Amino acid sequence: MERVDLLPQPAGDDAAPHDDVAARADACAAVPLLNCLLREVARPVGEDVHRLPGTGRLLRVRGTRRPAGPEVRTGGTWQPLDHSDLVKLVAEELTRYTGRSNHELPAEMADSRDAVAALLTARARATPPDGLYLRSEQSLVTGHPHHPAPKARGGAPAAAWLPYAPEAYARFPVVLLGLREDEVVEEGDTAALDALGQAPPGYRLLPAHPWQLDLTAPGLAPAFADGRLVRLGTTGFPLWPTAAIRTLYTPEHDLFLKFSLDVRITNDIRRLWRHDLLRLRRTDEAAAGALAGFGPGAGWLGDRGYRTARFAFEELAVLVRDGFTGRLLPGATPLLAAGLVEGFEGSPLDRAADPAAWWEAYLRTVVPPALSAFADHGVVLEAHLQNTLVAVNAEGLPVQALFRDAEGVKLLPDVERAAGWERLVYCLVVNHLMELADLLAERHPGLDPWPAVRRELSRHDLPETRALLTAPSLPGKTNLLLRWTGADGADARYLPLPNPLTGG
Repeated sequence: MERVDLLPQPAGDDAAPHDDVAARADACAAVPLLNCLLREVARPVGEDVHRLPGTGRLLRVRGTRRPAGPEVRTGGTWQPLDHSDLVKLVAEELTRYTGRSNHELPAEMADSRDAVAALLTARARATPPDGLYLRSEQSLVTGHPHHPAPKARGGAPAAAWLPYAPEAYARFPVVLLGLREDEVVEEGDTAALDALGQAPPGYRLLPAHPWQLDLTAPGLAPAFADGRLVRLGTTGFPLWPTAAIRTLYTPEHDLFLKFSLDVRITNDIRRLWRHDLLRLRRTDEAAAGALAGFGPGAGWLGDRGYRTARFAFEELAVLVRDGFTGRLLPGATPLLAAGLVEGFEGSPLDRAADPAAWWEAYLRTVVPPALSAFADHGVVLEAHLQNTLVAVNAEGLPVQALFRDAEGVKLLPDVERAAGWERLVYCLVVNHLMELADLLAERHPGLDPWPAVRRELSRHDLPETRALLTAPSLPGKTNLLLRWTGADGADARYLPLPNPLTGG
């Protein structure tokens, strides 16, 4: 089946390039915002028509998985909404619906749309990576499908962040700093950092993300002035930003480096927070142990250690993450699960001769290790689309799952079992499997992807899985309402979504 272009195209072939980008950016940025509004607030009243309960207005959209063409009923007629109009409508609705105002989130929505426009322009001029793995990591122009401003970049001008954007096919060297030895704080195995360059006597090597260094420059000036920090130049090779933006990959060393980034991206400021770093070894070892016994069909990309400066513990922290050596099955190619949903050139979904068989292989690969980690080891993997890599064989069939990000792992009994299970269901089923299932159903009319999910879940004799198959609802995270009401980004709140697993 021919690949569907996931970025909306303008109606006419003779549209000016600027108009083309503006129209595509509007349409692309509207998708996740509409998904949030329809999931969390609006009430369906007819085919494609929804009532907004706060204002009482009627909203009409086309499509379900990626809603488009929003229109509002005004004066007896349907009036089309561009992205700016949609933001105003959402802001008015949420002010009435929640009884609270919020001036920050509408600005982030506008910033997200403008970022999409900058990314579309940059992608048209840039060369994508040759390898499928990096291509999948750098494909997420739309981003989180249920966040109101997934591409907001802190309101900074595009020139400040575009050189480091994975969606713009960026690759760049990182800055190498010398950190005076008496100021070094580290834990775990950080030896890989010392292979990235040469530090002078009395100093240790500390790589720094150039964007983060720009953001934190004023606070670091005293350390440069008194010699606690020295600049050593940059790496002699480029690193590739992955979907996580602040996590970079160096193919030369088969190594990932995760940095702090003092920018709000989706719900959180993306720092490596002290409390997460201090619990890193425990969560990483638990996740690695949970997956080690599963065999070659699953693996963990370990966060083996971190290094930072005593006087800038969070700002300059860098985390060392395992690469793929020794973790991939022979001949397998890792792909980001979120990239499979977004689409990229060479995706195995575009050449799947039997999509039902491909989906069954995918489920056999991804579901068992996540459930086993929970049931047998009390480890709640953050198995959502951006933390799951699925390796495929030469025919494009999934054969292996690799999970990552100890920062997002939860352990029982640190969290209650019911809360841990709810989080796993949201990450694995709602955020992950539901998105792929909806894509397959959209691209292959007549294919019902949910019986295969039910069969796979039924193979696991857990009281939670048995209850899940008959539960009336699944937990859907309320990203729009969380951000509007100013809740902490880690304070997940859920609303009930219809459970497609209860079908025949």
